[in-house]
Amino acid sequence: LSTGSGERIFASPLARRIAAEKGLDLAAIEGSGPRGRIVRADVEKASAAPKAPAASAAPAASPAAAMPAGASADAVAKIYENREHEVVTLDGMRKTIAARLTEAKQTIPHFYLRRDIRLDALLEFRKTLNDQLGARGIKLSVNDFIIKACALALQQVPKANAVWAGDRILQLKPSDVAVAVAVEGGLFTPVLMDAETKSLSQLSKEMKDLATRARDRKLAPQEYQGGSFAISNLGMFGIDNFDAVINPPHGAILAVGAGVKKPVVNDAGEIEVATVMSVTLSVDHRVIDGALGAELLQAIRDNLENPLAMLA
Repeated sequence: LSTGSGERIFASPLARRIAAEKGLDLAAIEGSGPRGRIVRADVEKASAAPKAPAASAAPAASPAAAMPAGASADAVAKIYENREHEVVTLDGMRKTIAARLTEAKQTIPHFYLRRDIRLDALLEFRKTLNDQLGARGIKLSVNDFIIKACALALQQVPKANAVWAGDRILQLKPSDVAVAVAVEGGLFTPVLMDAETKSLSQLSKEMKDLATRARDRKLAPQEYQGGSFAISNLGMFGIDNFDAVINPPHGAILAVGAGVKKPVVNDAGEIEVATVMSVTLSVDHRVIDGALGAELLQAIRDNLENPLAMLA
């Protein structure tokens, strides 16, 4: 046997057969027999060694290029070309939402904390306030109390009032709380600045104004950018509970479900009916650790279950 350069290779017949069976190149094997003859042991030793990666004419893929991607638009369209359908083009808002949510789920290490919150005291207190404020045209919603409770909790647990800033954490002093508002074709998250300093009636009035202008696409950028924390409430749609996606650079978002009457065990060990609301706190683990997130959610729960204290 000889190489392409004409150099002769000495190998035993058994070594040649084993090399052929294993697809090994005898020219790459060093013989240990007389005059460098390749013997069975040399071939078996070579076959046990790890193979070098095959050369490729194409450059190695970058980490970004290696990430899994969805099927192309043309590929998806081809699948459904024989089925009746309508193409809905994406406007700027939908494209922005898609990009930000993809970024959020790919780059933010989410974890989730869940609690049940009893609303009976809050609902009774809300009714009393609305009876008194009705003459002034003010009607407080449960969401107004949730905003206030979260704003105060961020003051009570100040280390959780923070955002991720790439290579650092920014810890905010005021409680700037964003609230998700559904609009045609997407959603806005207008921000209630300094929410901890405002009364329930102020928060209610400001939230109604922001929500109306959000639906009319009349919000200024500074009104829906910023904040450290967000609230997404789907309780009015009958949703019991859900997990919300964090809106970067926020450190957390509270997903709020519906208040539902359930049997519960009171402090005396007796079963009674209570209105219970399920909430889930989605947390950015880069900003807030588990114990700190639990402390924040406990503060939110305490505020909602003791609404009178929020006015102190």
